[in-house]
Amino acid sequence: MWPVTVILVGFSLLFQQCRSSTTTSGQELSCPFSSCGKISNISYPFRLKDDPKQCGDSRYELACENNVTKLYLYSAKYHVQSINYNNFTIRLVDPEVQQSNCSSLPRHSLSRSNFCNTYDYNNKNCNDPYHANFINQELFFDSNKLLFEHIVYMNCTHQVINNHKYVNASSCLNSNSKSKGYYIYAIAGKLVAQDFQVGCHAKLVAPTSWLGNLQRNQVLSYDIIHKALVYGFEISWMKLPCQKLCGDSLRCFFNSSEQHLQCNDLCRTVMGSWITGSCGIRSQIASIVSDTITGIIQGMYEMTKGENFLLKGIPRYQLGMAIGHYFLPIFFCRFVFGIAFFIALLIYKWRKRHWSMYECIELYLQQQNNSMPIGYSYKEIKKMARGFKDKLGEGGFGTVFKGNLRSGPGVAIKMLGKSKGNGQDFISEVATIGRIHHLNVVQLFGFCIEGSKRALVYEFMPNGSLDKFIFSKEGSINLSYNKIYDIAIGVARGIAYLHHGCEMKILHFDIKPHNILLDENFIPKLSDFGLAKLHPMENSVITMTAARGTIGYMAPELFYKNIGGVSYKADVYSFGMLLMEMAGKRKNLKTNAQHSSQIYFPFWIYDQLRKEEEIDIENISEEDMKIVKKMIMVALWCIQLKPNDRPSMSKVVEMLEGNIERIEMPPEPTMYPDETISRDETTSFDQTTSGDFISSSDSGENMSNPLLENTS
Repeated sequence: MWPVTVILVGFSLLFQQCRSSTTTSGQELSCPFSSCGKISNISYPFRLKDDPKQCGDSRYELACENNVTKLYLYSAKYHVQSINYNNFTIRLVDPEVQQSNCSSLPRHSLSRSNFCNTYDYNNKNCNDPYHANFINQELFFDSNKLLFEHIVYMNCTHQVINNHKYVNASSCLNSNSKSKGYYIYAIAGKLVAQDFQVGCHAKLVAPTSWLGNLQRNQVLSYDIIHKALVYGFEISWMKLPCQKLCGDSLRCFFNSSEQHLQCNDLCRTVMGSWITGSCGIRSQIASIVSDTITGIIQGMYEMTKGENFLLKGIPRYQLGMAIGHYFLPIFFCRFVFGIAFFIALLIYKWRKRHWSMYECIELYLQQQNNSMPIGYSYKEIKKMARGFKDKLGEGGFGTVFKGNLRSGPGVAIKMLGKSKGNGQDFISEVATIGRIHHLNVVQLFGFCIEGSKRALVYEFMPNGSLDKFIFSKEGSINLSYNKIYDIAIGVARGIAYLHHGCEMKILHFDIKPHNILLDENFIPKLSDFGLAKLHPMENSVITMTAARGTIGYMAPELFYKNIGGVSYKADVYSFGMLLMEMAGKRKNLKTNAQHSSQIYFPFWIYDQLRKEEEIDIENISEEDMKIVKKMIMVALWCIQLKPNDRPSMSKVVEMLEGNIERIEMPPEPTMYPDETISRDETTSFDQTTSGDFISSSDSGENMSNPLLENTS
């Protein structure tokens, strides 16, 4: 329960934080003025590099170097002379220009052509933060007022006469220019193509905003031009406040008499131009929608940047900004909080359902009699397994680790993975094996059911599973047939006890070499009761909704309902297949056999017995051959197609322990109902294998690995 509480509290705090951020962003920011040198009023949108991130706009960042305020513009560095927050201009000067030295020239060339708004001041692709002219100065249809004019330095191969625009600068800049073959002139003010003389070439272009202070018809001298360079030039940052106020810089103009920005209420014509006055319904709707969306975007941008705005300008744009600045963030926070709360509620419901399932399992196990295994906590299980460091095996059921009880004996701890259904596999295994005490059934010491953690604690079987010994593998131990025979009898006794020795019949449904474990003395023990079913003694047939087991060991009645009902005889069939593999020390299906008739071992071995031929098994003595024949004949009885033709497990134990002469020759084994098979040297592989016998991974049935298969 506590994880859900933590999630809900976390999202509640997140909502409060989102709410507080939206309510405080409209208030006046607490960023103080910055200063550097003689510039003491640096405030929004300007900022110094060392100012807090929430102060100012990064596009209008200034540098303070050697106590001088500097601006980097088009890869050039300029000194800031002043910032005018009334008309939205900033005045700059080239650092190379010195007031006391008339020969000093600007280091960088700069003209209005460097600014993208020179030819189209409302260009949507113009991202320059600065402009070379005012936006719609005074009236909308008036031309934009230029903020600076140019001073052009010319190198001429001859003297220029009778042109008052050419100011001779040679006397100040280069007294020996004549000896070098050229003359230096400076041209100031508005230039036209006719002003450029033949033999003159422009070498430097410098801006200035001082020439507007000259009186009409005042004659220029180079001293005046130098003063203009010292004064510097102004550029505008009006586009930023215009976009915030009007949503479109085209609708914005600066009212110089009242010293503030205003917006024109305009609409777009069919040709795309802007006009004042009334418009058609479609144009007005389009204009309203455009203004509102632009305002929303601008308001959201300002909210994320922590900036405030003034509710001025066009009402619909103002409404859009208010929506984007206040309403949408609150709505978004509530939406995110709502989605998060809904997801948390689903998780809680899902967890509660699973907790209920685990509680039911635990309650069921606790209600069993005192002979049930011990219930351990997960902490105790982890301590037994020494942190789950020694892994013995892994499979679809989960992972097996080696551990030790507090009293010392070694145990195998099976940590189960996700179970299918409502934990029935776990209940089945604990409830079934927990009440069994037999020499040939692995003993269950305890279990763990804590939340979703489930574990089973078994006695440790040092020799692992039987499959390692009956199937030839490199480095495997070769058991004698006497030992294999003893193991077979032990397995048969264990299954017989399950069928007839308990209060209820216990059907294992997954008898195979991997589930036969061997202790230090090679005494066999049945394990893995995850598919087992309890069955009343008086009932001979049980009802099953789906086949269960491992392909190759599953009884035919699990597939073909017309040959008989499912009963304990299904375990007899599985034991017969196991016994056949133990006798031949090979898989029943052998695709690399020399003869096609040898592919399916039960068919081939039956032919050998029927023809009274010697069974072709390498390195076997005459005494061992008697044991093999007995095991094979019993196995052939066990794998009869119809359940009624198979003996009970008690009868199987009797046949294995008795004399071979008393065992009758079993009927010929078949794989399908009403099957007639001719098996000789020409029998094809397709006749001895069936599409019904698919791999266990395709069947979707139990694919569990041996409980304690050592990996070392």
